[in-house]
Amino acid sequence: MPSTQTLLLVFAGTVASAAAAVDLSWRPPSASAVSNLTQVLNGPGVPTIFNSSKTSFKDYGIYNYCNMPHVRAREYPFANDTYELKYVEIIHRHHKRTPYQSNTFPVENIAWQCSDTKTFYYADKKSGDEIATPSYWVMYTDPANPLNTTGYIGSNCQFPQITADGLEDALEHGRDLFKVYGDKLDFLRDDSVKNEVIFRVTSNVITSQVAGAIIQGMFPDAETVPLYQQPSAVDSLQPQYSCSYADNIRSAYQGTNANWTAHLNATVNLFAKLDAISGVNPKDSGWHSWFDHYFDALSSRKCHGKPLPCSITNSSNCITEADAQEVFRLGLYEYSYIFRDAPNSLEYVRTKYGLFFVELVSHIRAAIAKSSPIKYRHNVAHDGSISPLLGFLQVDQMVWPGMGAEVAFELFKNKKTNGYVVRVLWGGKVLRSSNLGPIDMIPADDFIGYVEGLTGVNGSYIVQKCVSS
Repeated sequence: MPSTQTLLLVFAGTVASAAAAVDLSWRPPSASAVSNLTQVLNGPGVPTIFNSSKTSFKDYGIYNYCNMPHVRAREYPFANDTYELKYVEIIHRHHKRTPYQSNTFPVENIAWQCSDTKTFYYADKKSGDEIATPSYWVMYTDPANPLNTTGYIGSNCQFPQITADGLEDALEHGRDLFKVYGDKLDFLRDDSVKNEVIFRVTSNVITSQVAGAIIQGMFPDAETVPLYQQPSAVDSLQPQYSCSYADNIRSAYQGTNANWTAHLNATVNLFAKLDAISGVNPKDSGWHSWFDHYFDALSSRKCHGKPLPCSITNSSNCITEADAQEVFRLGLYEYSYIFRDAPNSLEYVRTKYGLFFVELVSHIRAAIAKSSPIKYRHNVAHDGSISPLLGFLQVDQMVWPGMGAEVAFELFKNKKTNGYVVRVLWGGKVLRSSNLGPIDMIPADDFIGYVEGLTGVNGSYIVQKCVSS
């Protein structure tokens, strides 16, 4: 079996870089309530939604953690007739789910059942020679099993799994995308899924669960559709490839760094209250080195219309809405710091997520050269994918990418000049970068130059830092 080093070295190359004159410096994001610790601690912060997948027409575009804004016809910035769409690559976080088991409390005070979903997982022979019966998972604990479970005891859910509500959101997401790229632009057709479209997922089954609903929304007549997945050792989408160089950089500006611990020291009393209600051990370093665990535990409940937790020993002692909102503001603050505010964050994300951009550039080049029939790629990923991606692009205001958070890369040809330009949409709107400015019909060479300046040609910088060092 090839080693990780051997597999990664396929990205190394000798082509001269076109990025020599490109500004590759880290540019701080604009000041905002997301990254202002005083506002984070005292509120109210930026407008957010944490209790519904629905956003009104007038509010669409604001931060909705339960169902982030995405490309849809009502808000889509249609290009003028000078430009012809040639290639699209979408990447988004999966839709809403149950929390991860590691983010549940020792004993949750309510039940959570998933009887309204089926999580299929089976193998079969190729089309025309099927032998397997469609089968799905049901989680259960036998009453005779003497071992205690934690979290939502007696649940038939997997933690995590995409919920019925999350599947509905994914279905609508797919429909919205086809209304733009199919119905409005005539870029995709009903049969494009056969040979012009690729769907990609990670090894985490929740991305495959979402992909099925997305495909149904986009191509309802499709029968079976392959979901492409890279080996974990080199997966650029999740990402899962090993890079101790990147991990060490993040540890240096997170961990015990005073710029990081300032918000933890300021929230000792909040942690104490949350611990007393949840039953989480106050000495559990994983739960108290950041707000990630509490954020997922509380947001998963609220996005599904479930009440905030109360103590299992005192039902009147509950986490309040104000407590939850503070946790959410702190979560957004942490993601802004990790992926944008820390000056070394760009060095972290260029090595941690650069391979995705190496592949993206190869897809753009193939579209320009007309060497590939693929005109649309769709990647279903995670917040741990979208966050470094936004950091790589130096988004001007960083947030925690919520459920369904989407970035769209579009390649257009200028019919007058025959030149190619790139546009990037974040949440359905043109992405504004602190370095590149609005990424709105910028020359493809400039975009490629920025990417290759950070990754090296064919990912050579990443190979050097993650494999060779």
